Amino acid sequence: MDLLSISKTLLEGFGENLKLFVLTLVFSLPVGLIITFCSTSKFAPVRWVAKTFVWIIRGTPLMLQLFVVFYVPGIVFHTPMKTRFMAALVAFVINYSCYFSEIYRGGIESVSVGQHEAGQVLGMTKSQIFFRIVLMQVVKKIIPPMSNEIITLVKDTSLARVIAVSEIIMMADRFTARGLIWPLFYTGLFFLIFNGILTILFGRIEKKLDYYTI
Repeated sequence: MDLLSISKTLLEGFGENLKLFVLTLVFSLPVGLIITFCSTSKFAPVRWVAKTFVWIIRGTPLMLQLFVVFYVPGIVFHTPMKTRFMAALVAFVINYSCYFSEIYRGGIESVSVGQHEAGQVLGMTKSQIFFRIVLMQVVKKIIPPMSNEIITLVKDTSLARVIAVSEIIMMADRFTARGLIWPLFYTGLFFLIFNGILTILFGRIEKKLDYYTI
């Protein structure tokens, strides 16, 4: 096979990586915020359940979580996942929601109590204090760690191959089985280019937030 046909096949595989990446962000960013609210709740049972869940997910490998999500529903509940991609998406959303929740929590807790008290003195409600005072300070602080996690997510999508999702490295591995080794290394260009774009994007976002001093 020539370079063009191999590139086309790998690009199709990378499309699966990108789809998994985008959908994971769409679902895990808001779910992570919900987990944050639960883990900081004043209601102890909710707080401890959320913290225990985050501890388990962050303390176990994503690869293991992929196997659990893919196999356990079918074995235990006799309701297997409809597709392998769906199983991968569920595992990734669960995993990254927990990581994002810790980033959110760190950002929120880093805002001094005085900021909240100043808002209360001005007669603002809790929601007004959060959206008008706290939110922009939190966004500025979480952009660097959030960008690191998002770039890691791009690379982690390659783990979906362990449950036979046809992502780019799995496609390249098929060429390796035919005696072609270079397509496997060629996949690195796809990740490098996409992560380079993300790095530039997050760098610009950080610069735009530089005016907002904390």
